[in-house]
Amino acid sequence: MQSAAATVSEYLAELPEDRGAVVAALREAILPHLDDGFEEVMQYGMIGYVVPHRLYPAGYHCDPRQPLPFAGLASQKGHFSLYLMCLYGDNPETERFREAWTATGRKLDMGKCCVRFKKLTDVPLDVVADVFRHMTADRWIDLYEASTADQRAKRKAARRPAPPSREA
Repeated sequence: MQSAAATVSEYLAELPEDRGAVVAALREAILPHLDDGFEEVMQYGMIGYVVPHRLYPAGYHCDPRQPLPFAGLASQKGHFSLYLMCLYGDNPETERFREAWTATGRKLDMGKCCVRFKKLTDVPLDVVADVFRHMTADRWIDLYEASTADQRAKRKAARRPAPPSREA
């Protein structure tokens, strides 16, 4: 459920106490490892960790008015969501994350970049912290730009007509 809260404090205050405690505990695992280039903001109705426009003026390609998202944390209707954009797609970061999570014996419920869980004990906090510990804003920008360039090249190739046949 998207929130209309303007600040992270407002967001936390509007959550029921039990759900707020889960989100607060996850934030406590994230914040000490957050690179100085990221900022914690409200984005898309949830807590967001972004590369601000002052460091990446181009912003998010889907909406350049938005800062470049890196992660998001939300209390949804029936679960919690942790969005880790650097894990989108098949890349070494994703595989490392999946292996580390699975090694804890906990079930991983993950979409393309969204990890869903119902209670805090479902989450290996050290594995989540490790994602933030190893990703700087500069590295995230490089990965993001490489990914979007690859996607643009694939779309362009798909639109390109096939060369004419040289049959005589």
